[in-house]
Amino acid sequence: RRRTGGHPSTARARHSSNSAMALNLNKLKLDSVDVAGKRVFIRVDFNVPQDKADPTIITNTARIEGALPSIKYCLEKGAKSVVLASHLGRPDGNVVPKFTLAPVAKALEKLIEKPVTFLTDCCGEEVEAACADPAPGSVILLENVRFHLEEEGKGVDAAGEKVKADKDKVAAFRASLCK
Repeated sequence: RRRTGGHPSTARARHSSNSAMALNLNKLKLDSVDVAGKRVFIRVDFNVPQDKADPTIITNTARIEGALPSIKYCLEKGAKSVVLASHLGRPDGNVVPKFTLAPVAKALEKLIEKPVTFLTDCCGEEVEAACADPAPGSVILLENVRFHLEEEGKGVDAAGEKVKADKDKVAAFRASLCK
């Protein structure tokens, strides 16, 4: 799994304790992992700017373009599939249509020049089944992970009241993402 939050040596330089440094040294670069024949799950940053009047229009695809090298690398190295998860906006654990990743799937499909399967959820039995044995070379984009309260552990309910996620539901959410 590749981290996209800056150069690893920069992260190590910011920490002076040996334990923090040891943690950073345990990270693997994507090119050191054999992905051939495997399903690859990548948490990407597709929190892209949208047109205020029409949120189906993405005004800048730079973040999608930034993930392309990792996605293409996995496909070129024979990954069975690449499953992508991201958030968009701050829907606070609720399904908010303007924050759907469907327009991102269309933009990604154009940029990567191959079909992208968009799933209307990010967890649950239907998603697990769709990701279990996809066609070789598949690219799958899951729906906004922040549509689930369990992703951040907190959000707001229909009345606008702050709520916290149940620990068991968080565990189930995480387990579903891993299947």
